[in-house]
Amino acid sequence: MTRSELQPSPDWRRALPGFLLALAAVLFLFQDTGLAMVEIWNRSETFAHAFVVPPIALWLIWRQRAVLAALSPWPDWRFLGPMAVAALVWLLGELVAVNAATQFAFTALLILVVPLTLGWPVARSIAFPLGFLFFCVPFGEFVMPQLMEWTANFTVAALRASGIPVFREGLQFIIPSGNWSVVEACSGIRYLMASVMVGTLFAYLNYRSLKRRWIFVGVAAALPLAANWVRAYLIVMLGHLSGNKLATGADHLIYGWVFFGIVMFAMFMIGARWAEPDPDPRPAPAESQPQAAPQDCGASKPANAALLWITPVALVALLAVPLGLLHRLVGEGSGAPVTLSAADLNGNGWTQRAEPQIDFKPAFEKPRAEMQASYVTPEGEEVRVYLGYYRHQHYDSKLISSNNVLVQSKDKKWAQVSAALRERTTGSGPSIVRAAELRGFSLASSGVEAAQDKRLRVWQFYWINGRPLTRDWQAKLWGAGYRLLGRGDDAAVVVLAVDKATAGSDDALLERYLSDNWGRIDSLLRNSRDAAAHTDAAQPVAPPKGASS
Repeated sequence: MTRSELQPSPDWRRALPGFLLALAAVLFLFQDTGLAMVEIWNRSETFAHAFVVPPIALWLIWRQRAVLAALSPWPDWRFLGPMAVAALVWLLGELVAVNAATQFAFTALLILVVPLTLGWPVARSIAFPLGFLFFCVPFGEFVMPQLMEWTANFTVAALRASGIPVFREGLQFIIPSGNWSVVEACSGIRYLMASVMVGTLFAYLNYRSLKRRWIFVGVAAALPLAANWVRAYLIVMLGHLSGNKLATGADHLIYGWVFFGIVMFAMFMIGARWAEPDPDPRPAPAESQPQAAPQDCGASKPANAALLWITPVALVALLAVPLGLLHRLVGEGSGAPVTLSAADLNGNGWTQRAEPQIDFKPAFEKPRAEMQASYVTPEGEEVRVYLGYYRHQHYDSKLISSNNVLVQSKDKKWAQVSAALRERTTGSGPSIVRAAELRGFSLASSGVEAAQDKRLRVWQFYWINGRPLTRDWQAKLWGAGYRLLGRGDDAAVVVLAVDKATAGSDDALLERYLSDNWGRIDSLLRNSRDAAAHTDAAQPVAPPKGASS
């Protein structure tokens, strides 16, 4: 590659300042989103690989410098439309505090700056490095419960195939040498994220055929899952055969990473056997080079360079719209205190029990207000009620979050052993609830302790500004809609729990309580919302700014 082949066209010197200005504008205007991404990379081992993504993308772009030098960059205003869509997605994500939405939108805005200010031919020539930047987004933890379930399924099946008796309940199981449980670190999501990112890069660098690239990326996604299942099985076997002297505690994670490294090395060695030669890095002859003609860039070049400076200004004006809307929508209210009174739920034959027999509280983080009380029928049947109220939600305090669960995997009192959606056909309130079963004490209990193990039947659903809902995505969509309409983001979680021994067939006790008391629950939440809104109207102050989590 000669020096003359790397000499950029004169249009680059005119277009680069506008590109850098537009890029700096996006980084500055959405700096909170960008810093939140970096914060997650820093604290989560699952996404630590994202630190190397921007340097790799820059290196991949540098490899295309000969092709880029021969192009004539020029702004393409057609990409203001996609940027407006990305900005709208960012706004909606901010309104409902969804990290994935805001961070994907932020990354898309950074990528779209290239075709907007330099033109589509330039963006097309570096399409893979630009798309590779999406690996910066910390995304994918929503699949963790399913990955944990698959890991438990394979491990238990493999142990039984090895002749070891296993008793399993939920994600916990017991074998003759001890009891084990599948927790978040056993899901394999860390291996999956790292493997897909590195596998995608390997496929791009080593294959020219699109078919081979997709096949290798598929293998890079499937292999770490299978390897994690085998890893979990081998760790349990090591512990079992060594009398729990090996592969227990933190060292089983070390064994896991060593095993994963060996598997990845083997995958790359095998994949390299089908590698295709690199294309000729020399640029094509000048007469065949793609030129930034008007039909390529979607705009004709004016006699002066005014368009080069108008483009970043137009971009800033466009991005100011969602930022202004966000400030207007969330800058209403002082975060007035919310009160919930347990006494308001007495009635219809149910009375509050001063000394509850059910000791359970769901793991919902930082509600604006919460209430927990037990109510009994005249016959003494008890229902435990928990209300967690959220208002002026932000990343530190929001209703729908992966951290908000009935029981955390490391809970010392309770373990969730089953979960399903249950349809209600009678009574008012939600038509569908989340039904779950919880087990107290430990799976390894025996004798008297086993007889004392308590089982709970639990129902859970959401209250979104007066509307009962069950699914997370429904709650997010309705919450965003209400906030856009200026009706606030008041929401709550309702959790009902009963002793399984008294729950009755088909959760009859839970059904009875909800049918009798839904009107009182709804009125309590509505009154709390209206009282807080009245206080906000009297003393409007911007709510505290949240940090991403």
